[in-house]
Amino acid sequence: MPRRPLPLLTEENAFFWTSGADGRLRFQRCDACSALIHPPQPVCRHCRGHGLTVAEVAGTGTLISFTVNERFSSPGLPAPFVVARVAIDEDPRVRLTTNVVGCEPSELRLGMRVEVVFEQVEDVWLPLFRPCTEQPESRDALPADDPSPEQVKALVRPPLGSERFEHRAALTGTGASRIGRRLGVPPLALTVEACENAVADAGLTLDDIDGLASYPGGGITAGMGEGGITALESALGIRPAWHNGGMETFGPTGSVIAAMLAVAGGLARHVLCFRTVWESTFTQQLRDGRRTMASPDRVSDDAAWRSPFGASSAAIALAQNAQRHFHEYGTTRETLGWIALNQRANAALNPEAIYRDPLTMDDYLSARTITTPFGLYDCDVPCDASVAVVVSAVDAARDLPKPPVLVEAVGTQVIERMEWDQSTATHEPHVLGQSAHLWTRTDLTPHDVDVALLYDGFTFNCLSWLEALGFCGIGEAKDFLQGGKNIARDGVLPVNPHGGQLSHGRTHGMGLLREAVTQLRGEGGPRQIGGARTAVASAGGLTPSGILLLRADA
Repeated sequence: MPRRPLPLLTEENAFFWTSGADGRLRFQRCDACSALIHPPQPVCRHCRGHGLTVAEVAGTGTLISFTVNERFSSPGLPAPFVVARVAIDEDPRVRLTTNVVGCEPSELRLGMRVEVVFEQVEDVWLPLFRPCTEQPESRDALPADDPSPEQVKALVRPPLGSERFEHRAALTGTGASRIGRRLGVPPLALTVEACENAVADAGLTLDDIDGLASYPGGGITAGMGEGGITALESALGIRPAWHNGGMETFGPTGSVIAAMLAVAGGLARHVLCFRTVWESTFTQQLRDGRRTMASPDRVSDDAAWRSPFGASSAAIALAQNAQRHFHEYGTTRETLGWIALNQRANAALNPEAIYRDPLTMDDYLSARTITTPFGLYDCDVPCDASVAVVVSAVDAARDLPKPPVLVEAVGTQVIERMEWDQSTATHEPHVLGQSAHLWTRTDLTPHDVDVALLYDGFTFNCLSWLEALGFCGIGEAKDFLQGGKNIARDGVLPVNPHGGQLSHGRTHGMGLLREAVTQLRGEGGPRQIGGARTAVASAGGLTPSGILLLRADA
């Protein structure tokens, strides 16, 4: 088996990756406030001080989350193996992604005391951890997040005035390509198909489009894009007055929020936004040998702190957060199961959905484990599909054949740490801050929402959004989801009536936004939520997210 991927040693990080040569763990420390800084930075994020030195620490900490990856091996790490996060004693705000060794996975408990043990691989000393010989009889509460879920609201930046840019934009058209598993269709062909359908749905022609926006932009491989703005403009000859594409935005539907800013600012009248995935075909081509993916000998940037320990997937990261939620609030696998069952029941009424067969709780609980506590049905469905949305200036929107869907508010503020392992531990990172931001930009409340389209790349994403948006209290999802009635189509908060990403397919948030428009137009057919006038659509899985609060035109 090939060795683990190793970090690329740089002037900034070499002290950390080589400190194990003498058996001691070291971090950056701020001279002004004594905070430990990890990953290394040129400035202290806590006091903004520039005096930073390298400090030796005891090498002990607390096990604050872990997952047992049972399904997929990683280079140098045959499954099953344990990926964990350890809070360092000298500053528990600092967490190390690592592997736990020296015990059976069944012996691990959150709150265990652990100590560092180094494994040398070439010129790198990887800090692994093992349980300390002596364990306290009673475990204290785990180190709290900074900020905690209860502290997030106090950090929201208030609106700058009474006017809202959101009210100058509207969603006027949506479209989708065919959707399925391993379609074998070139991704750009799917994009063109969705875009042509969205423009026609808006009652426009391609000549009316004067803006283009996409996520994640060009240059993205591994089945996650078609080439971005460059590829689509080359195909259709739009000649946009404004365009935007990239990953560092408000989640996969960030292109839509960016387009709203463009039309509100007068840079465009009608912006075509699109998102294309073809992961299932790409994966099949890898298996068939028609494509190859080079694995770098050394990894850099943020991935360097996780990949050596097999923590390169969103599943492994979020599984640890889910387990922490279980620990803190008594959540169970059945709690997550009600989300999977709800999405599947809804998908049965959607002819586009990939998985429509009935799903029972027994089916859910007995499915193969992917990485604890996630099983097969906690994970969304990789697929081939494209979804497009037209954003128009609101005055132009009312001249179109179909009534526009208006934007009441958006939530975009980043409050939590950006790095997966340094961010919120009890929920999906980047749902709490953006949710709190949303409700400061409107007079509406969670009680006014008729239907919720919540990002469900994993069941735990959906649970996190339910709590963060205030549809139930923090830690109350277990009771709110019990039996699945509250989130059913006839419940107090219908969730993902098209089947969500768990059953309809992984369309990376844009499918959720399209369904929100469908519901507010009353075009949902047998899955239509009666009287739906207000909807919330969220997107983002471990990335900075975005939320749109939408309403039907009066």
